[in-house]
Amino acid sequence: MNRKLRMGMVGGGPGAFIGDVHRKASRLDGKIELVAGAFDIDPEKSLQMGRELGLDTKRTYSDYQAMIASERALSPEKRIDFVAVTTPNNWHFPIARDFLKAGFHVMCEKPMTMTVPEAVELGKTVKISGCIFGLMHNYTGYPMVKLARDMVKQGDLGRIIKVVAQYSQGWLIKPIERSGSQQASWRTDPKQSGAAGCMGDIGTHAANLAEYITNLRISEILADLSSFVKGRKLDDDGNCLLRFNNGAKGLLHASQVSIGEENNLAVWVYGETRSLEWHQENPNYLYVKGIDGPVQTWRRGNGYVAAKSAAAARGTRIPFGHPEAFLEAFANNYVNFADTISARIEKRKPDPLALDFPKVENGVRGMQFIEAVVKSSKMGAKWVKMG
Repeated sequence: MNRKLRMGMVGGGPGAFIGDVHRKASRLDGKIELVAGAFDIDPEKSLQMGRELGLDTKRTYSDYQAMIASERALSPEKRIDFVAVTTPNNWHFPIARDFLKAGFHVMCEKPMTMTVPEAVELGKTVKISGCIFGLMHNYTGYPMVKLARDMVKQGDLGRIIKVVAQYSQGWLIKPIERSGSQQASWRTDPKQSGAAGCMGDIGTHAANLAEYITNLRISEILADLSSFVKGRKLDDDGNCLLRFNNGAKGLLHASQVSIGEENNLAVWVYGETRSLEWHQENPNYLYVKGIDGPVQTWRRGNGYVAAKSAAAARGTRIPFGHPEAFLEAFANNYVNFADTISARIEKRKPDPLALDFPKVENGVRGMQFIEAVVKSSKMGAKWVKMG
């Protein structure tokens, strides 16, 4: 298009982490500009954030309902094209639902809702509205994750028989939610986070990657959740056995009390002929192993990666040897989301590669995962069907 898409934001006020990441990532490719927002539940803090971002005070709103009403009243040439929802979990569903009903496209943080029924309802709302909905499972945006998916899709590993996914952190080993940590307080509060803590916050990423890379679906889960920090209401550690719809088996563990771990998300996929391994903390490399012979190290930005995976090539901005990482992965989802919206505005079919971003159905899967994990653990670690 001959203009940037106009973005609004709900959440991401002073001191917020993920909202600021969304702002930085969304503008990386020059296709999106932030023009409006309701950044905090406190109107004064929302106004403060708007000033810091240099926004028109008339488009810095006290709450999201006022934002919807005012933006709808603007002419199509001025109103926002879409909204990014970057609030704590309990606000995702009502905000996304109301913006969709008002005719705005939505990019939403995960987990998508607080419950499975809410997720199903939001899926129906997306369909009825005809709007485009994106879910920010940002780790699917890494080029080497896309390469891994395409290797599996092209049959390089043979039939998949085992999947291992982990996500380990250590930052919640102390009860910092009781000493004013904004990031910890809402994540450990069932009213804001939902039925799961660690598993909802980061375990869902591991499950999403397992399904994204393999194109399989988790069919059953056996889970054991723990709250190791005394008095914590939600899980801070969890271990799961998985069964997939093709008969493959799996392991998934997530923890926020593993001392020394920073953001240790990793996936191993084992086929009958080869296997692959990817680590988020070293994301520009994908390791491929055969039955006999040396380990192959596929490195982002090389021509052989582009020849193997058009999606990985599309998600690469700079030459090999110059690391691309977290913000760029977010940006890859944003640029695909933006290109899909632009195609809608221009009344043309989008590039098929632009459709490669998480959608509402992935949000439903995420909530089904949380529901199954919590149910299994409460039953004393019994097998529970997912979805």
